[in-house]
Amino acid sequence: MKSKTYQVLFALLTIGLGTILHFTYEWSGNHPFVGIFSAVNESTWEHLKLLVVPMVLFVLPEYFLYGYSHPNFIPVRFLSILLGMAVIVTAFYTYKGILGKDYLWADITVFLLGVITAYWFSGKLLQTDALTSDLAVKLSLLGFTLLVICFIVFTYYPPAIGLFHSPEGT
Repeated sequence: MKSKTYQVLFALLTIGLGTILHFTYEWSGNHPFVGIFSAVNESTWEHLKLLVVPMVLFVLPEYFLYGYSHPNFIPVRFLSILLGMAVIVTAFYTYKGILGKDYLWADITVFLLGVITAYWFSGKLLQTDALTSDLAVKLSLLGFTLLVICFIVFTYYPPAIGLFHSPEGT
């Protein structure tokens, strides 16, 4: 199977698993462990887990299926996740600012846009020689580690800014 086919497959798997992760915390009876990888409230930060958790989980299988042939796979995947997060945050606050409130159909569209952008970017950058240095790989692994730590810590100790708090009425 070619890299592009795997990219599409894992994008679809990310969408599927991300959708499920929206509900797993509630389904677990609000179990604290499940909150590490599931959205625990309606904040934008918690909804970023719907993209980040599947993409991080899929790094290993993707690496062994096709990523090993791309020396820049790890840095590209890390940057793809950051780009997907940025797209979600930017698109959500832009449409909410324009329309004055959030809508479920728009939230779903924003999530899909974030996933599609992340995998599209990954596919494009994997075709280049960019970010192939050992330093790029090491910094990306450090970035992955810090990102995971942030999601765990900020789930239970969110900073006092809007990104980390549920919208009013939810």
